[in-house]
Amino acid sequence: MTKLSVIIPVYNEEKTLPVLVFAVEKVELPLEKELIFVDDFSFDKSRDILSSYKNKHKVIFLEKNQGKGAAVKRGFQEATGDIVLIQDADLEYNPQEYPDLIKPILNGTADVVYGSRFLKSEKTKENKVVYRHGLLFSKMLNWLSGIFSGVHTSDMYTCYKVFSGKAITAIHPRLVSKRFGIDPELTAWIGKNKFRIAEVPISYQGRTYAEGKKINWKDGLAAIWHIVRFNFFSRK
Repeated sequence: MTKLSVIIPVYNEEKTLPVLVFAVEKVELPLEKELIFVDDFSFDKSRDILSSYKNKHKVIFLEKNQGKGAAVKRGFQEATGDIVLIQDADLEYNPQEYPDLIKPILNGTADVVYGSRFLKSEKTKENKVVYRHGLLFSKMLNWLSGIFSGVHTSDMYTCYKVFSGKAITAIHPRLVSKRFGIDPELTAWIGKNKFRIAEVPISYQGRTYAEGKKINWKDGLAAIWHIVRFNFFSRK
C-alpha cells in the first residue's frame, strides 16, 4: 500500500500540539500514514506531550535548537513513505485538505505540490492573513524566487509542501538550511531538478506573534540572500 509520511517540526507548541495530532490522526486517506515529529529542543511542555506518542508515532528529539530547516531535514531522513508532506505544529493549516494536496502526485501529474494560501478559490476566500506587510513582502519574494529558480509559485512560504519519494530522495541530502531558508532552498532544488510542480488552494488562519508565530522580519530579509545563494551558488 502507498504510504504518506507526515513530517511535523515542533518548537514550543504545547498549546496546539494535542489538537494538531488529533486532527492529523483522524484524516481519512486511501493509504497508510506515518507521523514523524521532530522536536527542535522545545523548552515548554512540547517534549512531555510528544513523549506520550512515542509508542504510536515516530518521535525525534534534537539535542539543541537548530531551526525549522534542520528539523524538516531530519524528518525527511526518517521518512519511509512514497509521498512526504510537511505539516506545521500550529493550527494555521487544516489537515483535512491532505486528499487535495496529494492528489496531483497520486495521479502522476506532479512531483511536488505546494498548498497556496493566495490562489483564488472558495477555500481561500475567508483566509486570515494577520500581517499585511508580510503578505506584500512574501509576494515580492515569490516573484524574485520565480525569476531565479524558474519555479513560479504564488506561495513559496506555505507550510504545505508535498513531495514524491523520487523528489525528496533527490533533494533532502543536499539541504543545508537551519532556519526558514528551507523554503527558498527547497524551491531552488525543485527548479534545478526540473521537477513538475502543482499548486492547490488551501484554507489558512494566520496567528499573531503573541499566539506563537515565529518567522519575523529578520527572516524575511535573510530570504533575499537565501534565494540568491541557493539558486546561484548551490550546484546539483
